[in-house]
Amino acid sequence: MPSSSHPPAASRSSPLLHPVVMKGIARTYRLDSVDVPALSGINLVILPNRFTVISGPSGSGKTTLLNLIGCIDRPDAGTLMVGGKPVQTMPHDQLSDFRARQLGFVFQNFNLLPVLTAFENVEYPLILAGMPVDKRRKRVAKLLEAVGLADHGRKRPGQLSGGQRQRVAVARALARKPQLVLADEPTANLDSKTGSDIIELMRHMQQRHRVAFIFSSHDPKVIEAADDVVYIHDGRITAIERRLAWVEPTA
Repeated sequence: MPSSSHPPAASRSSPLLHPVVMKGIARTYRLDSVDVPALSGINLVILPNRFTVISGPSGSGKTTLLNLIGCIDRPDAGTLMVGGKPVQTMPHDQLSDFRARQLGFVFQNFNLLPVLTAFENVEYPLILAGMPVDKRRKRVAKLLEAVGLADHGRKRPGQLSGGQRQRVAVARALARKPQLVLADEPTANLDSKTGSDIIELMRHMQQRHRVAFIFSSHDPKVIEAADDVVYIHDGRITAIERRLAWVEPTA
């Protein structure tokens, strides 16, 4: 297995080419009176338009790493660039706006609003963005069709299967055309067949929309589908497996 804790030489150019660039990242949590290091010395480049999986055992730091990339948490040390922006120095209100505009999220427990229909759940971030009614309704209809739920838009989450709810979550994550979609254990609450279908769907949507997907997962099927795998253990990256060659874009 080819491995390296450093990005390939072609990745060391402008961070604007890459959805995520991390240099010397550290994160420590305070538990009672004890400091508990969650991440230490993280150097990582996420390449654009790739299916990247962060893999490691429970407690390895993969969810902490995903939360930093998702601008939900901030590092204690190091430099974190997301979409070419130094997000660790952004004010909270600016960071919140950046997260809403540039990032999409898919959660293992779906995080759909139960009082809204599938259509309304996908539409909701577009309403917050102020998109005109006609434009947003056309976009939602196209997204629901793309995830195979064109005939389920009027159903509420409680009327949908787990796989269908995750399809709604994928459509919602892509609603605002983010440059990066983050998924924390997206198949954990699904059976094996449904999980495989969701992986195939997300791979299709990633290629169709030319967006980077980053997963935290220890599901072998998710890891098998990845273009790049980041292995993490005890808060440190132990290997990076890049399964596709990276060609530096020309100016």
